[in-house]
Parts: sequence; structure tokens; C-alpha cells
Amino acid sequence: MALAPSLHSLVHSTAVTILQHDLPGLPDVVTQEVATFTVRRLGVLAAHMRLGVAAIALFVRLFASIAGQPRLLWLSKTHLPLLGEYFRLIRSLSYAYIWEKWPDTRSDGSPA
Repeated sequence: MALAPSLHSLVHSTAVTILQHDLPGLPDVVTQEVATFTVRRLGVLAAHMRLGVAAIALFVRLFASIAGQPRLLWLSKTHLPLLGEYFRLIRSLSYAYIWEKWPDTRSDGSPA
């Protein structure tokens, strides 16, 4: 019996791709920490919301596996309901964590 993919396997690489694009100066170790934090926060959503996020994340991962990880950035610019909000959710959690934990971070993600 196959197990459903974990939220980590669905979201983490997407979060990393977004962070690497949006904040190219962010150190790799920080990028990984922020992506892990984002997944942890999504993991404590209410069950019905977590299920919805997981469904969208599954679609995004399937898209990335077919079209390639770099095309994910194209998909993140969509205005489709729910899909656009998924990327905004990842960005908002990630950015808030970065500037809360490292308030001197520059706008490109590089440490001050």
C-alpha cells in the first residue's frame, strides 16, 4: 500500500525554488531553514486547510516534475484562485520568518 506524500516532500522544494529566485543572496543554509519552517507552519493548519494546501501542493509538484522546477516561477505568477494564494502563502510565511529572525537581511536576502 503506497503512503500519501508528506507535506514536506510536496512543499519544501517549491519553497526553496521561490526563495532562491526572490532572494538570491540568501545563504543556502538559511534557505533550507526557512523552507523547513514554512513546511512546519503549514503542518499545523486546521485539518481541512492542510488538506487543501496539500492538494494544491500535489498539483504544483506534478507540474514541476513535468515542466521542470524553473517553470514553477511562471506558475507562481498566476492569478488563478487558490493556486496564486498557495504561492503567496509560502512567500508570506517565508519572508516573515526571515525578517523576524534576521531583521538586518538585505532586500536580496544577503546578510547585513
